Amino acid sequence: MIATGMPLTRTSRGPLARAAAVSALALAAGTASCAPPSTVGGVRAVAASSGGEWKAPAEASRAPDHAPAPAMTVPARLSTAQRDALTLVDIVAIALEQSPLTRATWLSARSAAASYASASGRWLPSLSFDASAGPARAISSNPAILPSDRTTTTATLSLQYLLWDFGARGGTQQAAHEALFAADFTHNSTVQAVVLAAEGAYFNYQASRGLLDAARATVRTAQTNLAAAERRHDVGLATIADVLQARTALAQSQLAAQTAEGNLESARAQLALSAGLRANAPFEVVVDSGAAPLLALSENVDSLIDRAMRDRPDVVAARALARQSEAQVRVARSATLPTLSLGGTNGQSFSNIPALQGKTYGVSLGVSVPLFTGTSRDYDLAAAKENAAAAIARADQAQLLAASQVYSSYHALRTSTQRVSTAADLLASATQSEEVARGRYAEGVGSILDLLSAQSALADARAQSVQSRWTWYLALAQLARDVGVLSPRGDNNLTLRPDTAGRTR
Repeated sequence: MIATGMPLTRTSRGPLARAAAVSALALAAGTASCAPPSTVGGVRAVAASSGGEWKAPAEASRAPDHAPAPAMTVPARLSTAQRDALTLVDIVAIALEQSPLTRATWLSARSAAASYASASGRWLPSLSFDASAGPARAISSNPAILPSDRTTTTATLSLQYLLWDFGARGGTQQAAHEALFAADFTHNSTVQAVVLAAEGAYFNYQASRGLLDAARATVRTAQTNLAAAERRHDVGLATIADVLQARTALAQSQLAAQTAEGNLESARAQLALSAGLRANAPFEVVVDSGAAPLLALSENVDSLIDRAMRDRPDVVAARALARQSEAQVRVARSATLPTLSLGGTNGQSFSNIPALQGKTYGVSLGVSVPLFTGTSRDYDLAAAKENAAAAIARADQAQLLAASQVYSSYHALRTSTQRVSTAADLLASATQSEEVARGRYAEGVGSILDLLSAQSALADARAQSVQSRWTWYLALAQLARDVGVLSPRGDNNLTLRPDTAGRTR
């Protein structure tokens, strides 16, 4: 129902009344057209109420066209044996091959390369061909010479060349050039980030597997200790309290082993994610239970920070973006200055009237001077200068962040190196202590509390030994990435030397 402020009666037929009626109808139609659709794809367009859930049609959850789904299996180029024993190099290669992140930055770099080629093309002249034909009627003062009805066909070849623009073309080309550098370095940085994530997931999976093995070894130790307590109880040398305490320790170790099994599956899912695979994809990594080499860096932290300032991709990309912003200042400044251009045309006209036929040509030299643009170009120049200053500040911040990360990673690696050695000594002493405590208990001169305490210390030493090893590898990879030298194969490209004792545990 349409309601207006003026009733539509026979007495209100004036222009104002008719205009009011038309306006009311248009308003009502507009209001109706703004109402949301009731259905989309055969279902409700929105939820029935604010507290209800919207039921989506099948088309709403379909994948974008040409979007690859996460791989269910590792690449076909790997043999079945390789899929069941993937190495670190394999995991990194699969991650780089499957990663949407590297694919996106690579495509962005290709786009930047095309933009640079487009900007470079502005230095070349433009050549165009125009043709037109058709009948026409014109007013003629002398129809005998130039009849009113005529048919004309014209073909023209035009050449235009910009001689001088006070830096617009050069600035645009330089900006595109620096944008290409930034895109390429951003791609390199993304490659290193994907490699680090894959290596981190691999090391975490290996550590989780080692912790599970350590937990199972603790279960076996607890079973041995329980058997010793039961033997002593059977011959009357120990109370039932010893047996119960040993059983409690065994249950605790079994619970820890079950937790380690769950952690291993979680680590496997994270490894699949970092490699661009589905979590349920069938694959396995090689068993690596060796010891970490006790190596130290040959370079000091100052030289590593210098390398990061020179080679780290995201730092170099930030500097390229700053240079791009500086080139944009040249472009903005040139918009306030004159331009000088050269043009030329050469054409041929055909007509049913001989007087309208013949060749045409022209040469022009043009100057365009911006006199007044409402101060917009002045503010564009001011904005470009501020953007350039902001880009320089971001480049400075990127360098400060890189230096901080290298410093932290350097000392984290030094600490990890020390922990590998200390954890090895701890495991050796804890193993001896547990053996002595078990022997003393079997001989009746030691208590169950001493034995269980030694068992707990041994379990902790096993876990520390596993974690320290893989933490060392991760710390080395993190430092290589922070310095900017982590290669697509996962090599750290850092100079290492044996520790002062020259040991490898």
